[in-house]
Amino acid sequence: MPPEITLLATGGTIASLQTPSGLAPAMRAEDLLAACPGLHSLARITARDVFSLDSSNIQPEEWQLLAEAILGAAGSCQGIVITHGTDTMAYTASALSFMLRGFGLPVVLTGSQLPLWHPHSDAPGNLAEAFAVAAAAPPGVYICFHHKVIYGTRAVKMRTLGFDAFDSINAPAVGYFDAEGLHMPAGEAASPPGLPPMPEEGSLRIDPRVFLLKLVPGTDPEIFRHILRAGYQGLVIEAFGLGGLHYIRRNLLESLEELSDHGVLTFVTTQCLYEKADFSIYEVGRKVLKTNIWGAHDMTTEAALTKLMWVLGDRENRLPLITVCLANEMLQA
Repeated sequence: MPPEITLLATGGTIASLQTPSGLAPAMRAEDLLAACPGLHSLARITARDVFSLDSSNIQPEEWQLLAEAILGAAGSCQGIVITHGTDTMAYTASALSFMLRGFGLPVVLTGSQLPLWHPHSDAPGNLAEAFAVAAAAPPGVYICFHHKVIYGTRAVKMRTLGFDAFDSINAPAVGYFDAEGLHMPAGEAASPPGLPPMPEEGSLRIDPRVFLLKLVPGTDPEIFRHILRAGYQGLVIEAFGLGGLHYIRRNLLESLEELSDHGVLTFVTTQCLYEKADFSIYEVGRKVLKTNIWGAHDMTTEAALTKLMWVLGDRENRLPLITVCLANEMLQA
């Protein structure tokens, strides 16, 4: 008997129609299913609309609504497929990976680069593959797109036009499709074993007051004081190379220490897309490590940002987990 899968629709290009103002999400979950009748041969499907937004408008408040919808569907299905716009899909997938830590079902996000109605759309194939992953994958959050299955914390959107929009950064894709179907190691869960599940009532709390700063040569240290005055509680810095910050003439280290002294939590990562930040190699890196400042190792920017939001949602209980790999977001420190 086909598995029971819940489809949660959130808008995005996959559900967009032409309007006088351009493409806008308009198709409901049931419309997506009606346009792809072959999906019913893969699963017994329950469909629900959570919201209908361009993904540029999906923010932490929507992550919480979506997580609540996922938890609400858990008792009546064996897997969950989420249709979502591609522009912020990696952020949503990463945030859900932390918010749903310990969740016992596969949650698979997908979408498309062209609307479902377009004659060359990639939507039907992506939907079919997402349902196959939702029926077979171990518990965890994944992005399934253009024949690849990627951990929710490792996916980054790399292309604005290409159908192969997402890559898995600093970790191989956990699965893939070819003419023989889905290839995905059995039992390779997206949440490492041995971690206690987070109580449902606590796991969804996040604090969006996290700022992302990409350094450029000559960055004025005053920016850190603006971040503090604006009330941010967390900061992700995309530093140079292995984690460098300049401290000659414009001393970023002093200002960063000031943030630390005020209790702002900081992840320092690298502007390089691949490989890790490692502060142990150069003098400038060693100078930056102190209380409330951590290296983000090989995390993507999306994972570092959303993990910090999640930690700040329950700072007292989650702070000890900030350097622990929770959802394959980084190599063990």
